[in-house]
Amino acid sequence: MGATRIPRHLIAEGSARRRFPERVLDAIQQAIADGEKRHAGQVLFAAEGALPLRDLARGHGARERAREVFAHLRVWDTKHNSGVLIYVLLADHAIEILADRGIAARVDESEWKSICTQMQKRFAAGEFEQGAIEGVRAVSGLLATHFPDDGSARANELPDRPVVL
Repeated sequence: MGATRIPRHLIAEGSARRRFPERVLDAIQQAIADGEKRHAGQVLFAAEGALPLRDLARGHGARERAREVFAHLRVWDTKHNSGVLIYVLLADHAIEILADRGIAARVDESEWKSICTQMQKRFAAGEFEQGAIEGVRAVSGLLATHFPDDGSARANELPDRPVVL
């Protein structure tokens, strides 16, 4: 564990609420809802300022934490295995996109990484709202290509409201 990592995480605690205030969460929620009209997937956006101390002590990074959040928020538990988590860890300047097995079988990891890179560029410029919305739209675009809306009625299995951890 790097000597600067713990202080960076301690300083970043609570930063997710500052970077993603209610009006930004509203805009992200709307982007998720709009996207889900075009595809059969379920998208969940989660942002966290810093890792819990137990994860820092174990040397965990954003990918491990994203997997934990994916399980905890039950992104894997959709009827058609169509859940996608966009996870943002501000202290490490990290973004992870995890997809359930139904989607992961069709969408190459490089496509998710490309979206993460674009979001990171926006975030580095301080454009958190725009970066998040563009990321959600890009994920929805991939889902619309691989899992288009078939017109059938379906439940909204994951909340559209972003989660701030």
